[in-house]
Amino acid sequence: MAIYKFKITFEDFDDVVREIDIKSNQTFEDLHKAIHKSTGYNAEKSSSFYVSTDNWLKGDEIAYLPNERKKDRVVLMENSKLSGFIEDPHQKFYYTYNFDRPYDFHVELVKIILEADPHIEYPFLAKSAGEAPKIMEQNGPQSVDPRGAAASASEFDFLNEMNFVPEDTDELEAMGEMGINAEESDEEEDSEENDEFGDEFSDSESYEDDTHKDDY
Repeated sequence: MAIYKFKITFEDFDDVVREIDIKSNQTFEDLHKAIHKSTGYNAEKSSSFYVSTDNWLKGDEIAYLPNERKKDRVVLMENSKLSGFIEDPHQKFYYTYNFDRPYDFHVELVKIILEADPHIEYPFLAKSAGEAPKIMEQNGPQSVDPRGAAASASEFDFLNEMNFVPEDTDELEAMGEMGINAEESDEEEDSEENDEFGDEFSDSESYEDDTHKDDY
């Protein structure tokens, strides 16, 4: 039985690499779970593989836990053997994990091994390089978005920092009024300065006029 070696990388993190060996008659669900066994992510999330072109353009979808809207329009991972979708010795699949907070991967067939190793249990993690970025979860510890943004589980919220509650609008209005007054105050100061310069200029003109009159 043939063994497929797949190279899996984050779309935005090429230095994080996993290589997984898997039997040709195993399913996309087996590959999906093997990927997240290697990343530490929760595999029980709505996700999909897409048969892909060399340029990572999506084709047919193979889904895990699809929503009701598309359940009748896709094939399911658990019913789809890998061998049924391999049309190229370097077949590519675009893979989206967790549609609630999606992260994208490139999955590429890099080698076909003709015989399985009887001492190995498949799927088998053949290579692991780089630490998988931590998923940003609500109400969890500080973590890092795989797209690169540092974040805490509860995203920074200015009103929360001010202990603001939706029913208490007086404080927010007062803050807004303070901001408006501050702007008006700056404008008034600028206006006063301009008036002072204007007055000085006017006085100067008047003085010069009086001087000329005296000369004549």
